[in-house]
Amino acid sequence: MAAENPLESLQEEATCPVYLEYFTEPVSLECGHNFCRACISQCWEGSTTAASCPQCRETVQQRNLRQNRQLGNMVEIAKRLSLQAAKGAGGERVCERHQEALKLFCEEDQTPICVVCDRSRAHRAHTVVPIEEAAREYKEKIQAHLKTLRDEREKLLGLKATGEGNSQEFLTQTQTERQKIVSEFQQLRQFLEEQERLLLARLEKLDEEIERIQNENVRKRSEISRLSELISELEGKCQKPASEFLQVRLTEMCEKGKFQQPEEISPELEERVSGFSQKTIALLEALRKFKANVTLDPDTAHPQLVLSEDRKNVRQGDTRPGYWAVRDSPRGDISGRWRWGMGHSGLWGWPESLRGGREASALSLRGGSGLCSGGCVSSGLSSLTHPSLCDHCGLSIMPSL
Repeated sequence: MAAENPLESLQEEATCPVYLEYFTEPVSLECGHNFCRACISQCWEGSTTAASCPQCRETVQQRNLRQNRQLGNMVEIAKRLSLQAAKGAGGERVCERHQEALKLFCEEDQTPICVVCDRSRAHRAHTVVPIEEAAREYKEKIQAHLKTLRDEREKLLGLKATGEGNSQEFLTQTQTERQKIVSEFQQLRQFLEEQERLLLARLEKLDEEIERIQNENVRKRSEISRLSELISELEGKCQKPASEFLQVRLTEMCEKGKFQQPEEISPELEERVSGFSQKTIALLEALRKFKANVTLDPDTAHPQLVLSEDRKNVRQGDTRPGYWAVRDSPRGDISGRWRWGMGHSGLWGWPESLRGGREASALSLRGGSGLCSGGCVSSGLSSLTHPSLCDHCGLSIMPSL
C-alpha cells in the first residue's frame, strides 16, 4: 500500500528494493524493474543459473542493463525534498544518504543513523538505540569523566601552589644562608688577618730574642781563646822548678781563670718555638678541610710549569739556558757557543763542541785569572735572559735556548 504522504511515496520510489537505500547509478532490466548497478551485479555474482530479476524472477539478459538517467534525477530531487522537509520540521540533522532525521544511534559504529539506515544491511545486525537515550548515557559518562578531570585539575593546582610556596621559601633560605656565609667568611678573614699579624709579631720578637742570645754567645765564645791561653800558661808554669814555680801568684792566676758562663736557650724559649709549630700544624689541618680535588690541565698550564703525573701538583721548571753565545770577544778566541757551570774555583765555561779536555778549553770567570774580572759574574750570568754587554770584559753575551 502506498504511503499517504507524497514525499514518502517519492522516497519509496527512489529506494533500491535490494539495498533499501536511495538508488546509486540506477539501471533498468528488460522486465522494467530498476536496481543499483552494484546491487544487481552482486545478486548475479556466482550464480550458475540464468540471470533473473530479483523482484519478479523473470529471466533477463545480463548484458541488457540500461542506465536509467531519469530515475537518477528523481533520486536527487527526493533527497533535496527530504532535506527541506527535515529542516522545516525543526532543524534536526538528517542523514546525508537518505535525507531522514537522525533519530537512532548505532552502538557498534558509534554514529547517529536514520530509520532507513537501521533497516539496511549495514546496520541490520547492530545494536541501535534512540538517539536521546544514547545522548543521555554518553552525557553521564562524560560528566563522570569531567568530575575526574576537575578533581585532577584541583589537585594539580594545589601542588602548583604548594610548589611555588616551597620554592619561594627555599629561595629566601638560600639568600639568608648566602648572606650568612659572606658575613662569616668576612669575619673569618678579618680574624685570620689579625691572627696572622699577631703571630708574625710574636715570631719577630722571638727571632730578636734568639738573635740576642746568639750574639751574646758569640761574645762569650771569645773568652774561650783567652781561657786556652791561660791553660797553656798554667801548664807551662807547672813544668818549671819549684823555686821559680812558687814565685807565681796562685791567687792572681786563678782569678784570671774565672769567666761568665754563656747563656743557654731556656726551656721557656723552646716551649714558645714548639708552641708556634703546634699552631702551624693546627692551621694546616683547618685549611685542609677546605681543600678541593683539583686536576690540572697540561694544555692550559704555563710553559715554565711542570705538572706531576697525577696532575695534582705543579712546580717551577728550569728556565735557565744551558748554553750562552759569546760574541765580539776582545781575546778573539772565545766567540761561539759556550756552556757554563760552577767549579771549585768559581764559574767556568767551555765550548759546546769540546775538542780536547775540558780543562784545556775552559775559561774561568773569576777576577784576575780568566776571561772577566767580575762583570759577567756579578751581573748574574746564570740568570741572564736577554743579551747583555759586560762592562768589564766588553763581551756580548746572550742566552741560547
